[in-house]
Amino acid sequence: MKRPIILSLALASAMFLGSCATTSSPTSAANAPAESTQAAAPTYAVFAEDGVAIGGADPVAYFTEGDYTPGSGEFTHDWEGATWQFASAENRDLFAASPEEYAPQYGGFCAWAVSQGNTAPIDPTAWKIVDGKLYLNYNAQIQNRWAKDIPGNIALGDQNWPGVLAN
Repeated sequence: MKRPIILSLALASAMFLGSCATTSSPTSAANAPAESTQAAAPTYAVFAEDGVAIGGADPVAYFTEGDYTPGSGEFTHDWEGATWQFASAENRDLFAASPEEYAPQYGGFCAWAVSQGNTAPIDPTAWKIVDGKLYLNYNAQIQNRWAKDIPGNIALGDQNWPGVLAN
């Protein structure tokens, strides 16, 4: 069973809070204690499962392919205490040169949850790029809820982030 690893300065607050989803919550995030495996002190809070950011998705491919693309353990880059996976060496190198350009907003936590003042895990297939920034959501149902007011939810998320980590 995968256990979430929340890499940030406020680790204990990254537990799944029920307001993100109306369906069953993932057992790996609902009651698991947060853990940290930090080589260097991260400055960017990252949601990771088993140390892998954003479910192993290639963050660059959202921008270059316009689609969710699984990454590979063959092409990785460690950034902010998590391992990021990529579909190619080229994508890995693009990310390594400018991670803030490709990394999802709110550290890869659910954008809807952050807009509501909480954190929650994500499904890497529930995503959207808005104004050149990647946003991920818990699942398609939550993404639809978030999409009803994207500008308002982004404004709320920006206001709440990173303070939700201290809740």
